[in-house]
Amino acid sequence: MEKYAISSDSQKIHYTESGNGNTSVIFIHGWLGNAEWWADQQDFFQDQYHIIQMDLAGHGKSQSSRQEWTSSRYADDIKAVADAIHSKEIILAGHSMSGAYALEAALKIPNVKAIILIDTLKNIDESFTERQAEELMFVHYRQDFKNAVENILPQYLFVEKTPPNVKERLQQEFLQNSPEMAINLLKPLYKTDFRQIAEHINVPVIAINSDASPTHLENNRKYLKNYEYVTITETGHYPMLEKPEEFNTTLDKVLKKLA
Repeated sequence: MEKYAISSDSQKIHYTESGNGNTSVIFIHGWLGNAEWWADQQDFFQDQYHIIQMDLAGHGKSQSSRQEWTSSRYADDIKAVADAIHSKEIILAGHSMSGAYALEAALKIPNVKAIILIDTLKNIDESFTERQAEELMFVHYRQDFKNAVENILPQYLFVEKTPPNVKERLQQEFLQNSPEMAINLLKPLYKTDFRQIAEHINVPVIAINSDASPTHLENNRKYLKNYEYVTITETGHYPMLEKPEEFNTTLDKVLKKLA
């Protein structure tokens, strides 16, 4: 069922609600993504859990007229949905940039039981500044966004075994955005020190990461009191789309462990 929650700055936040179960799992997409990225998970888990697929502001069917793009506003989007579903037990599952926002949102949502990070925050000590993001990424987006999406980003997002249909789908979705909107939606990630947020997380955090880049366990455990991870091999940045069956099996084990 499609619904809307109202975020702290009055943005309408779209989400869908399905499934049964005492535990609600809120799936939050990454940059330029949408709720449909979790379609395979919705099909697989709806008989076991209350499944929520949401669009952050500026993404999917959510409102995109936000005046101030910040990590706190994104966290408020997640909180708005969490408040709207009236669940006593919530697990946040954040992919890519939304892993950081899931951490921040967890501090605002009393009923969060655990957080699942999906190919994100592999080394909390390693972060780009806004200036570095401008020099390494945003300048290319402004000059030629189509070229950046088709020829620069694939080096970092995909691997040899990423299915061609997944690459094509994601690139088409990315290119539906203007360069400036794409930049505005990503900028908040580089304006916040998420180490300070991570230090205040008291619930278990389990990551499901691809092997395309290493996970730094000890660095993350300096900030997250209860952190562990599992790896899916031979995938890029989108394991839930690239290997949905293996991802679902892995996520099932993670959810059962958290339960």
